[in-house]
Amino acid sequence: MKLQKLWSLKRWAHIFRRLPRLITSSQIPLSEKLLFLVPAGLYWVLPDVMPFMPLDDIAVSMFLMNWFVTRAEKKYPLL
Repeated sequence: MKLQKLWSLKRWAHIFRRLPRLITSSQIPLSEKLLFLVPAGLYWVLPDVMPFMPLDDIAVSMFLMNWFVTRAEKKYPLL
């Protein structure tokens, strides 16, 4: 993904709109959803690399959101 697209507010608005629909969709298998939920959940629960700095948690979560939405939209284009 191009860096300019990664910083686009339009792209992030799209990701925040699409993520809840994709996570709750019955057409996407649970195993696909767990590819996003498990790493994000583990990263938030396990001890941080930088304690008391939530910035790294937010950055990793946003990276995973971007990856999941892009992957799901390519794999399931009709949703």
